[in-house]
Amino acid sequence: MQWRAVKKFTSLVNSYKVPVFVVDSVLLKIIAKDLERLKSTPYVLSECRYFCEHRDVTTFGLQDSLWESKENFLRAAERMGFQWQKYDGRDPRIEGIEDLSGTKIPLHYIFKMAAHTIHLVLFYERSGNYLWHGPLRLRQKMDKKFVPFRKLQFGRYAGAYNRPELILVTADQFKIWIPKDPSLFLQEIPHSKFLECRYKEARAFFQLYPDDYSVEAIEFRMQAKRLLHLAVVTLKSLGINFWLSSGTCLGWYRQCNIIPYSKDVDLGIFAHDYTPDIVPAFEKAGLHLKHKFGKVEDSLELSFIEENHVKLDIFFFYEEEKYMWNGGTQAKSGKKFKYLFPKFTLCWTEFEEIKIQVPCETLQYLEANYGKNWDVPVKDWDWKSSPPNVQPNGMWPVDEFYDVIQIY
Repeated sequence: MQWRAVKKFTSLVNSYKVPVFVVDSVLLKIIAKDLERLKSTPYVLSECRYFCEHRDVTTFGLQDSLWESKENFLRAAERMGFQWQKYDGRDPRIEGIEDLSGTKIPLHYIFKMAAHTIHLVLFYERSGNYLWHGPLRLRQKMDKKFVPFRKLQFGRYAGAYNRPELILVTADQFKIWIPKDPSLFLQEIPHSKFLECRYKEARAFFQLYPDDYSVEAIEFRMQAKRLLHLAVVTLKSLGINFWLSSGTCLGWYRQCNIIPYSKDVDLGIFAHDYTPDIVPAFEKAGLHLKHKFGKVEDSLELSFIEENHVKLDIFFFYEEEKYMWNGGTQAKSGKKFKYLFPKFTLCWTEFEEIKIQVPCETLQYLEANYGKNWDVPVKDWDWKSSPPNVQPNGMWPVDEFYDVIQIY
């Protein structure tokens, strides 16, 4: 019955030219092992290797904009014996527009034939040139026993993925689209969780604290956005994991925007991801190294500056058993500081039309750095004493000053 349900579904999508592709992690793991054989074998193998092993759910993905004749497709599915349900959610692409906030779009379709479930995850193109899917939420009066929802691989949270290149293969007599590099797609799945900008709270914030539309503020935001884009391209080219930190993370979470009086862009990187290629890569991109404090194993911090004098600060984070921290150095005295954070993981978000990471536990991260009143703007900020998570961390030895305090 499982094989028959999948066969009918693939026959249906092929006849309606609906380009679904396999996102099922169990299937992709098996397919990845046989990928070269599937690509090179022109004939159909007689053995049933992929879709015949028992499972309750088979999962496909589809970019919503490529699904034409949707109503005809669903009626044909019913004629073939499928029961189906649609699961809607808010369209995040227009949540920032107050008059359109709350507009619903389809996020998931569930097709059921006998005891087998086919889960169709709809992906939407976002302005950061990536694909996004929403969470699957059961509303009141929905049949919560329609399928074994707990066994679905997608839908517990929203997710973001790089747009996969697809190839067509034949597996178990089915012509199916799969990611060209299944292993790469599989690596993305456990790290795909996506957090949306808090548009409603941002609107409430600006009701209390009107935004700055001065020429200086507008120009800074434009320059900071360009700098952020450049940093993303540069660090991605090096394969380095990074996230929005400090004031830039606060701006994303509190007001869905760059804070105009912050005067810099802040990123975090785990110290174990450091590579000496970082500095030459940014210099090649047109930035100048302003200072380098600390060393790889202790309190490393890099600061770059671009032609408009907007700074890019990169803080390197260290993981201890119960917390994480980054360091700070006072250049004139050699004093060291330590900023403690509760342990955090990384999620994707969209900020300034970029797919970028932030701490998943954003509120705890910001409360550590800015206190319980993080939602109140503070323009007079002393990095050595204002953060509630800062503590003294000794002094750099005088004989190390040349190596750990480098100003350009």
